[in-house]
Amino acid sequence: MKIYNTLSKQKEEFIPVEEGKVKMYVCGPTVYNYIHIGNARPMIVFDTVRRYMEYKGYDVNYVSNFTDVDDKIIKKAMEEGVPSQEISRRYIAECKKDMEGMNVKPATTHPLATEEIDGMLQMIENLMEKGYAYKVEDGTVYFRTRKFPEYGKLSHKNLDDLESGHRDEAHAVKVQSADGKEDEFDFVLWKPKKEGEPYWESPWCQGRPGWHIECSVMARKYLGDQIDIHAGGEDLIFPHHENEIAQSEAANGKNFSKYWMHNGFLNIDNRKMSKSLGNFFTVREISERYDLQVLRFFMLSAHYRSPLNFSAELMEAAKSGLMRIITAAENLKHLKGITAVQEMTAEEEKLFAGSDVYVSKFEAAMEDDFNTADAVSAVFELVKYLNTHAASDKSAELLGKFHHRLTSLCDILGIIVEREEEILDSAIEALIQERKEARKAKNFARADEIRDELLQKGIILEDTREGVKWKRV
Repeated sequence: MKIYNTLSKQKEEFIPVEEGKVKMYVCGPTVYNYIHIGNARPMIVFDTVRRYMEYKGYDVNYVSNFTDVDDKIIKKAMEEGVPSQEISRRYIAECKKDMEGMNVKPATTHPLATEEIDGMLQMIENLMEKGYAYKVEDGTVYFRTRKFPEYGKLSHKNLDDLESGHRDEAHAVKVQSADGKEDEFDFVLWKPKKEGEPYWESPWCQGRPGWHIECSVMARKYLGDQIDIHAGGEDLIFPHHENEIAQSEAANGKNFSKYWMHNGFLNIDNRKMSKSLGNFFTVREISERYDLQVLRFFMLSAHYRSPLNFSAELMEAAKSGLMRIITAAENLKHLKGITAVQEMTAEEEKLFAGSDVYVSKFEAAMEDDFNTADAVSAVFELVKYLNTHAASDKSAELLGKFHHRLTSLCDILGIIVEREEEILDSAIEALIQERKEARKAKNFARADEIRDELLQKGIILEDTREGVKWKRV
């Protein structure tokens, strides 16, 4: 199995730290609002990596955090006049709903930054004792970036080049005098509280951790000093992941992660996603137009390291492609239910063996840096083969094995081909009426449950001035 390692800028053979086990850390979202489709890409991509590792027989310890203390969370809490913890809890719950809709498996552990403060204090104290960190007058603690000689090895950036490229000496002096930093590239490990902000006691001041230290501590606690794979979006390479390496390796005295994986950016209609451009979509908004399985299938239609363009046309194409696979699976199930023949013949054993080539193609694609685009192509080739050879005069055993083969490959991709039985129109209308009554009674939790229940059955609700409209997807 080959993985493209951002650290070496080349594909490398995957050799785990501990035989038969994979220790994997994926940076999770900052929970101050509904997750957007840019957040969804690493969730889907690295969930698929995990699924393939498990398919290969590895015991995967998959850790993905929630950043539940941050300036954006605090700002949202102040706007609503509620504690920041209320905001983070609310959107963690909403995020988990969206993850379930995308069929992203829950992590082995989903640590929260606010529950790991003690570990952060310990790591910062360790870094200070080793001379890698220092405190300034206001209680802020900084990491001495230049003391770590390998700084820049992940992003392949050189601090001196960065400095000469966009900073002049006078500005650097101004920065130093303003905040007490020894160097403009030193980064925050701990910072003092501001009025109305949540804070924790520390030896340096009442305050909260910097963002980078959070992931280093959570990775170490749940995976150990050395891990196999650290992953996230390519926007995290610098400075977040670079800073994680510096503080983790300075504190632990060991190489932090063997392999660094980063997914490419997501564009909207060939433009960068931005609220100011009006092309910013949350996963929840997409779920009102499409089954989130379509979003997942769309995300896997390109190699994870490639930029991916999101558009209505491409989503419709993904929907059609997904339906081809689902229809093939349903047809196999239907034929198995009506055939009179039970056991495979010798000829049918050859037919089944003929499908091995598509499994091999699928595995070869996934072994080559998790090329899901080629893996999906192999699934389509398998579908064509199954459609050609499936018929009501074939045995139940063959049709069942065909069905299992298709669903197994789809399961690695996180694609669900077993659809629930279609809900009757009358049952839909009854649930919509119950939802209307729940909202009238201000029982919004039940109203949301009904919307989610219908969505899982492929029914999308749209609240309009004329009332609730619904459609099947």
